[in-house]
Amino acid sequence: MPVCKTSVLARKEERDFLLFSSPWWIGLALFVIGPMIASVIISFTQWDIITPPKWVGLRNYLRLFRDDPLFWKSLRVTAVYTFVLVPLQLALSLAVSVLLNQKVKFLGLFRTIFYLPTVLPVVASALLWLWILNPEGILNFFVGLLGIPRQNWLTDERLALPSIMLMSLWGSFGTSMVIFLAGLQGVSPSLYDAARIDGAGSWACFRHVTLPMISPVLFFNFVMGVIGTFQVFTQGYLLTDGRPNNSTLFYVLYLYRSGFEYLKMGYASAMAWVLFVIILAVTLLILRSSSLWVYYEVQR
Repeated sequence: MPVCKTSVLARKEERDFLLFSSPWWIGLALFVIGPMIASVIISFTQWDIITPPKWVGLRNYLRLFRDDPLFWKSLRVTAVYTFVLVPLQLALSLAVSVLLNQKVKFLGLFRTIFYLPTVLPVVASALLWLWILNPEGILNFFVGLLGIPRQNWLTDERLALPSIMLMSLWGSFGTSMVIFLAGLQGVSPSLYDAARIDGAGSWACFRHVTLPMISPVLFFNFVMGVIGTFQVFTQGYLLTDGRPNNSTLFYVLYLYRSGFEYLKMGYASAMAWVLFVIILAVTLLILRSSSLWVYYEVQR
């Protein structure tokens, strides 16, 4: 009899689980898995939305790698953006989080000020930076005080990408900073006390205690930063629209143009899957390397 009651209760819990989780499963099927399957199929077709799709096999993928210089250009621009911005973002957010982990007055105010750019919508940030980077903007005013000639930050091919990086750094380091701050507050003070008894100074404590203990947090921010920067779109679209001379033509911006401006949906779908494979490969590479530099206290 008790076995029967347990079985009835288990079936009821199973029904409740399926009932309450069904909206999530339906949403996953309709808005994630379904579009992904459709995207795979479309990537093997030539489709301009207006006329029926035409099956072309691997032609879109072959054209990407063999006949499209803008594909390589956009990939190079995005890679440079990622491999320059992510280390800068990690270093700046870690440095600021270490400062904000000190016991000083008005700490809450300082944390709010540094996190404030993150809560601003990207469009509002872009409009603000358009004003800052304008030839008549405030950045050229301060540059002029140093005796440096006025610069065309967004129309000079050499300066456009670094200018977008500066805006992205300002607007995105707050999220990593908060996560670093949470990691720093989880480091036991007894570890610092033991290090100081052994004669360690501030730098030695940071290098041999802080960095190993927050390495899982550093790993998380690193992975999320790489994934996010490979998908950058809004900054390039709003500030420069890929100009000048395609020096800020990010990969996703070129994908958007292929699909929604040139109406090459099959080609754009192929680009999307190439980007997916690149991000997956880079992420797996980082995961494989994590055993060399990430310290998990529970497993040791």
